[in-house]
Amino acid sequence: MNLHTWLLYALTVGVISAIPGPNMLLVMSHGARHGLRRSTATMAGCMSALLIMMSISAAGLGVFLQAWPALFDALRLLGATYLVYLGIKTWRAAAHTETLASPPTDAKELPRTLHTPGALYRNGFLVASSNPKAILFAAALLPQFMSPTAHGPLQFVVLVITFAAIEVSWYCIYASFGSRLGQVLRGAPVARAFQRATGGIFIGFGAAMAALHR
Repeated sequence: MNLHTWLLYALTVGVISAIPGPNMLLVMSHGARHGLRRSTATMAGCMSALLIMMSISAAGLGVFLQAWPALFDALRLLGATYLVYLGIKTWRAAAHTETLASPPTDAKELPRTLHTPGALYRNGFLVASSNPKAILFAAALLPQFMSPTAHGPLQFVVLVITFAAIEVSWYCIYASFGSRLGQVLRGAPVARAFQRATGGIFIGFGAAMAALHR
């Protein structure tokens, strides 16, 4: 892989990663609610899932999903269901939100809230892994920038490290924006509106994924 190819790959990943999606929305909302430092657990969960997906693609299982559309659809619908569930949960939590920086006041009426690093990590991992199209995307994208005459595993490592660095950079940007936004959204009505908007967008992502065909 020459420098020109690598720069083109980095630019492509930079543009794709910048596009708002479920991962970036989750990181931003956690940045607003929990702050930049604590939302790093969410970022780690998202990145772990994406790296696993890229490894699955490298192993050739992306072709397997293409050959078995029923399995792909099952994974897609499972991911869509989780996004809708997360959206409903976020929407319901808004009714008990006083500020974005504080947990709901009546925890008994809600599912367990996501405040511990482990829970934030798990939430990020599940959201990032909710879309099996990421496996097919990686399987289609990575080979375009790999030279058949160069060392394959080394090229893959370079591409993955580049992807991770760019993706995490965007996570930090979105989380920082969310953290600053959280400082503004201190009033209960505005904080609740933000929570409901976030929940509605997650539901929209899930509905769009469920309706989407390859």
